[in-house]
Amino acid sequence: MPLDSYVSLGRSGLKVSPFCLGAMSFGEDAGIGCSVAESEEILDTYLELGGNFVDTANFYSNTHSERILGDYFAARKNRRDRVVLATKFTANLHLGDPNGGGASRKAIIGQLEESLRRLQTDYVDLYYLHSHDPNTPVEETLQTLDDLVRAGRIRYVGFSNTPAWFTAQAHAIAGFRGQAAAPIALQLEYSLLERTIEGELVPLALDTGMAVLPWSPLRSGFLSGKYRRDEGRPRDSRRSELLGAPSEAQFVVIDALADIAKQAGTTSVAVALAWLRQRAGVTSTLLGPRTRQHLMDALPALDLVLAPEQIATLDEVSKPTLNFPAELNQQVSAMLRYAGATVNGERSGVYPPLLASSVRY
Repeated sequence: MPLDSYVSLGRSGLKVSPFCLGAMSFGEDAGIGCSVAESEEILDTYLELGGNFVDTANFYSNTHSERILGDYFAARKNRRDRVVLATKFTANLHLGDPNGGGASRKAIIGQLEESLRRLQTDYVDLYYLHSHDPNTPVEETLQTLDDLVRAGRIRYVGFSNTPAWFTAQAHAIAGFRGQAAAPIALQLEYSLLERTIEGELVPLALDTGMAVLPWSPLRSGFLSGKYRRDEGRPRDSRRSELLGAPSEAQFVVIDALADIAKQAGTTSVAVALAWLRQRAGVTSTLLGPRTRQHLMDALPALDLVLAPEQIATLDEVSKPTLNFPAELNQQVSAMLRYAGATVNGERSGVYPPLLASSVRY
């Protein structure tokens, strides 16, 4: 499956590549990114291979990420309209200004205008709320985004890093009001080392048809194959000083990943990304390459299909502890509902206190 084997983004009509090019590392302002030349080389490679989905945010690399993308597409005007360009709002870039960030009407419009100037474009294809703003009514946020969609300044709306209850509330309100700002995509941290979204957010996405777009699919490099239990931090990792070493529990997953990669004759990167691509609800996975080689290393995952037993192994070693009542529902509810009956091809267990032989009418 190449990058130009496009997929629908949730229930929307938007078609995107199975890997989204994340531009968080574009620009060296934060000390861990890549140069303008490296950024453009990555963009060239991704687009030439058929990729069409590029993601950034207003504050990445102190706004340099958006500016790099703006300069790149301004010099290649024939490519801008062929790309699905996403950015995000919420982060405040104006010290001391309470209206400089967040999700109020004033803040959203101001942030969008600034992003459009940096990106040198008239519109954004996908505009994400980057985090929940508890001090702004959701109705105000949705109405503002709806107005911007209808004005042609943004095409679609997504949410990122928002709680499930808030996301469900926003989706329901937008749908009830017939607003064009109903979120079509949820950008969330998701990997073999971070699976807790499976408790509430993934089921919400599946129920509503919102696409799940995982970020940090390699957990900041922990799943890249660079980390070995007895070798400490990788010397070539710019983030290693900030992240430290994986924990013992994380190494259990890392070791299992390496074993399966060896069995399959491929890399840990490919297996980690292939596992994620086969998860329910996942549409397009965000890559955050700092070099062209990082991008190329990820591409074998597009054609890698893991065997059921390999998936089962990875599922077991990475099994998350979920918030109440997710685990209770998984373990007990089917037994309580079906009492040993077979439903949808699966036979339920029997909850011991409710054995049929002990029930009196």
